[in-house]
Amino acid sequence: MAIIIRQRQVVAYSWQLLKSAADGSLAVLAEGDVIVPLGVWRAQRDTLLKRTGKLGVWLDSNEDPALIADDLRHFELIAVHFPQFVGGRGYSIARLLRERYGWRGELRAIGDVLRDQLFYLTRCGFDAFELRAGQDAQAALAAFGDFSEAYQSSVERPQPLFRRRGAISSGMERA
Repeated sequence: MAIIIRQRQVVAYSWQLLKSAADGSLAVLAEGDVIVPLGVWRAQRDTLLKRTGKLGVWLDSNEDPALIADDLRHFELIAVHFPQFVGGRGYSIARLLRERYGWRGELRAIGDVLRDQLFYLTRCGFDAFELRAGQDAQAALAAFGDFSEAYQSSVERPQPLFRRRGAISSGMERA
């Protein structure tokens, strides 16, 4: 079993991330919990819905989450693949899934995910992380405490700091 960080805890998980072979083929398992690429979901939707086990889909950073918006009810989780840690499109995908499409299930960052990104990924709506090989998941938990406050609005805190401070000040003035 692989190790991930989910909801700020290190956990083992049994999901299988299915990747295409060099020739583009992909064997979908008849049972078990699987995460399939968007292209496989679109090509084999009916077959995947009939299989035993939980189903997740993964989006590459160049894929539009609108392509799965009508199918969200079929997934237990959505993974967003970061091909390089310097890519920022996955952050936008997360915000779209949470804010525009109302995704409330597990949202997992996969690929080239580093400890230094965890705080920011969480702010965009990710709640699970499969770290790049060689990263210590237990040590990475400290990333969630790197900053005590953030100025900007986010998925986890929709109001920016100046609005939150203003609400506190207004409440204190009325007292």
